[in-house]
Amino acid sequence: MDLNGAVWRKSTYSGHNGGNCVEVAVLADGARAVRDSKDPDGPALAFSAGEWQEFVSRVRSGQFDPA
Repeated sequence: MDLNGAVWRKSTYSGHNGGNCVEVAVLADGARAVRDSKDPDGPALAFSAGEWQEFVSRVRSGQFDPA
């Protein structure tokens, strides 16, 4: 997957002190790519539009909240 033209957006939950930062890019087919902003040339994870929708739905429902 070629991500050279991807426009990356940093999570609003990421701090400004170089801590845990996540960036997401919306791809042409509605898929999403996710990377570590501290390593922009490193690996990125890609998710189909359906996979991303399921992930966001589960986050919003609190499924990943600490016990």
